Amino acid sequence: MPYETPRKLQAAILDWAGTVVDFGSFAPTQIFVEAFAEFGVAVSLAEARGPMGMGKWDHIRTLCNDPGIAARFAERFGRAPTDADVTAIYERFMPLQIEKIGAHSALIPGALDAIAALRARGMKIGSCSGYPARVMERVVALARRNGYVVDHVVATDEVPNGRPWPAQALANVIALGIDDVAACVKVDDTVPGILEGRRAGMWTVALTCSGNALGLTHAAFRALPPERLTAERARIGALFADSRPHFLIDTIADLPAVIEDIEGLLAAGRMPQSC
Repeated sequence: MPYETPRKLQAAILDWAGTVVDFGSFAPTQIFVEAFAEFGVAVSLAEARGPMGMGKWDHIRTLCNDPGIAARFAERFGRAPTDADVTAIYERFMPLQIEKIGAHSALIPGALDAIAALRARGMKIGSCSGYPARVMERVVALARRNGYVVDHVVATDEVPNGRPWPAQALANVIALGIDDVAACVKVDDTVPGILEGRRAGMWTVALTCSGNALGLTHAAFRALPPERLTAERARIGALFADSRPHFLIDTIADLPAVIEDIEGLLAAGRMPQSC
């Protein structure tokens, strides 16, 4: 049996915060600040945003490895942060996150219409997140109340390695019954999420304005002067450059047009690994 290049996309694997819900990705970042503060260690919102897209334990470990944060921790405790300290902060982070996730659960404008357009093309909707399963239960329930239901969800603690490893994206492929990773598109607002898609052999779409990198509310994004918006797109595009997303768009509302472009590439025999 010869290999045949897929001609149509079969699934979109979507991130959650900053991609479909929580414009600006505020829910996870603000809670990192609060969790560290409970241990007497100051972390800025900008610092908290740095490793966004990783699993939350790994995110905290990365923050603790930051020289500035490590120095503040050492000033407070007289030593460098250990993995046990990371776990202690993580265990404080979890209940704070679950408690406050509802405050940042609104769907990103245009998300439902975009996803409906994908479903009209026969595509399945998978999803993955840097949140662990106990947080995702709450996120999924809140999204369902707002009309967003996916075909599959993979939390970061349901695979051996979270993003930027490809395991979560590939777990979606298996669960959804997709026959070729090249028939999938991974959509994310973070570099680890784009690397996940690339390493899984999928098409990748990076979101520049709805997520962590811009870090603004939808109203603040809409209020940006044109020259500032152009500069921010260029800055964020540069942040994504090394992860090599196939496409850059502002928000998920722009996704249907990109899906058409990808299917055009597939029809021409192009594959994500060669683009």
